[in-house]
Amino acid sequence: MGWLSCAEIWVLIVVLLVSGLCVYKKIWMMMMMMVKREKEEREERGERKNGGGGVFSVPKGSWGWPLIGETLEFIASGYTSKPVCFMDKRKSLYGDVFRTHILGKAIIVSTDPDVNKVILQNHGNAFIPCYPKSISELLGKSSILQMNGPMHKKMHTLIGVFLKSPQFKDRITLDIEKVVRLSLSTWMDKGCQVFVQDETKKITFEILVRVLMSIGPGEEMNVLKKEFEEFIKGLICLPVKFPGTRLYKSLKAKERMLKMVDKIILERKIGMDNNKTDSKEELPNDAIDVLLRDASAEYSGDQQMRVPLDFVAGNIIEMMIPGEETVPTAMTLAVKFLSDSPVALAHLVEENMELRNKKDQSGEEYSWTDYMSLPFTQNVISETLRLANIINAVWRKALKDVKIKGYLIPKGWCVLASFSSVHMDETNYENPYEFDPWRWKKIGAAVSSNTFTPFGGGQRLCPGLELSRLEISIFLHFLVTTYRWNSDKDEIIYFPTVRMKKKLPITIMPLHTPMN
Repeated sequence: MGWLSCAEIWVLIVVLLVSGLCVYKKIWMMMMMMVKREKEEREERGERKNGGGGVFSVPKGSWGWPLIGETLEFIASGYTSKPVCFMDKRKSLYGDVFRTHILGKAIIVSTDPDVNKVILQNHGNAFIPCYPKSISELLGKSSILQMNGPMHKKMHTLIGVFLKSPQFKDRITLDIEKVVRLSLSTWMDKGCQVFVQDETKKITFEILVRVLMSIGPGEEMNVLKKEFEEFIKGLICLPVKFPGTRLYKSLKAKERMLKMVDKIILERKIGMDNNKTDSKEELPNDAIDVLLRDASAEYSGDQQMRVPLDFVAGNIIEMMIPGEETVPTAMTLAVKFLSDSPVALAHLVEENMELRNKKDQSGEEYSWTDYMSLPFTQNVISETLRLANIINAVWRKALKDVKIKGYLIPKGWCVLASFSSVHMDETNYENPYEFDPWRWKKIGAAVSSNTFTPFGGGQRLCPGLELSRLEISIFLHFLVTTYRWNSDKDEIIYFPTVRMKKKLPITIMPLHTPMN
């Protein structure tokens, strides 16, 4: 076939463009018809009567643009100083519970603490976890974060009992102190300026792998940290797993981590089998011990529902996710908020210096109760968690039609219970955008209420919440009794996760050296 002339090429291009536009138009019209049909079906289901004759309605709202919904505005709000502005705008238009379409899902959003409480407490029989596809792909079906029913309850209870035991707290307190003190002692070697976000991640990761796997500093921990960082990059990404994509790389990192953890589990199981009598009487060393003992017929009292051995490695990795994100971020933001509030910082220093002087004079070691009994320190932590909103919401899916406070959540719909909206609502907290640790002296009872949910609630309440508070308490104690600092100007970014834009750089000096 001969070459086409320039005129013929242009004619061909025009024909292809016109043909392409026609096909695009047909596809667009079909999509619009599908969207319209879906909307009509939803509206038909929008009102249903209950047995007493009352009417429950699907919440009002907007689906936004075709395909993308209101995702762009939702994401943009995460880069502002008020990330709940997306929720606040719709609350003013449609009420405390509304519908929208974000991140590829049509969902109902609740900013009502009473509705959130029902969502959190009715887990399993009315709601199940509903995560973006990339998260579901990475976690897998046997993940404790996705599983439901008796097995989830059992695993949650096993880990919770272990982490809350006084014997464990006594032991882990010494480990946390050692890690924090060693880390802080290296800060002066960094040229007086440190990036708090990086340093707190190092501290908490070392503690985390000790709690879960008893891994100490060294090559093994460094490799695990590198693979874990690669793994969590895929939590919020396009759900495409072709070679070279973000999700594909994260899945491969998880495979390598599984091999490492499986090796630890095998070695531990052999040791347990060779030392059955003594091991039964000892406190478990870590989460692997806890789950292995239950998986073993010789240790488990519940023969009918033991934790499957092949569940252990995957769930150990997934337990790293909340521990790696929540605690270091809370530590970092506590430093930021205290830097911006000199009066609060002075009060915190005074309280912790009093404890330090008491221990120096008596020669006694610190106990975990010493840290948890510092009232203002605990108030600083509560206020940091409220204001930071590190866990800003939970996603659930309705297993059946659910009726709450006049609203109908139809079966199969996703629902987002927004914690940040509740924490930043002036009806719940006076001047909600102010860092005010003293507020907790007045409303301390709210810590256990449905207006303060930094660790979730219901059956999925974070089992490590007390350990998290202990870690933050010890870090703040040794920080404010060791150094003074000036922080550079920095901003908080809220999407896809909460973090500091510049990693919060601070200039430090030993406590008794005067600042310029």
